[in-house]
Amino acid sequence: MFVSAIIPAAGFGERMGATISKQFLMLNGKPILVHTLERFQACEMVKEIIVATQSSSLSLIEEIREKYSLTKLKPPVEGGERRQDSISNALRYVDEQCDIISVHDAVRPFVHLKEITQSIETAKYYGASIVAVRAKDTMKQASTDGRVEKTLNRSSLWSVQTPQTFQKKILLDAYRFAEMNDLMATDDSFLVEQIGISPIIVEGSYENIKVTTPDDLLLAELLVQRFVP
Repeated sequence: MFVSAIIPAAGFGERMGATISKQFLMLNGKPILVHTLERFQACEMVKEIIVATQSSSLSLIEEIREKYSLTKLKPPVEGGERRQDSISNALRYVDEQCDIISVHDAVRPFVHLKEITQSIETAKYYGASIVAVRAKDTMKQASTDGRVEKTLNRSSLWSVQTPQTFQKKILLDAYRFAEMNDLMATDDSFLVEQIGISPIIVEGSYENIKVTTPDDLLLAELLVQRFVP
């Protein structure tokens, strides 16, 4: 089984308020992106890693590959304006042998190895999987003017994370369908659902945070001190 990992890393991260893209901010002496890449480098099931980034950062990814001995990291590809565009570009460069594609956020550095492997195994047998955690808070549905319409049943709600993992044909078909029908999503699972595939949930960890704001970065600095992959 040949598994390709795609890491979209073309965002600028306006909410972080930093002068550099959030994936290149330092965390415990290394860029956040490096922590993320090392998780997939360590997974024996993953054979290649493809990063889609801004054109101005292509050479930086090459430097990172050499400096941190990321042997599975292929030459980076140019990302697009949207996350979906970046992944679409990266899909053109997956190895012909590829059976499974795992897509993971560049700024989720605390994904556990077991979550990566379980998502791959689940996609292998069921076609598609997503890592998610059960909702902890009471969830309300509201109108556009902020009025509560109803309280949702928390027991059936999940907070979706990454990786999201798919058999290659399924993900390619989903992206073709999205292009033909002008669909836009921030989540690959949504696109796959549009072609009739229901991903299986792999229960993840609350540590698997997405570092998008200064508060997230503060939390990441605490987590990195005790994180065990």
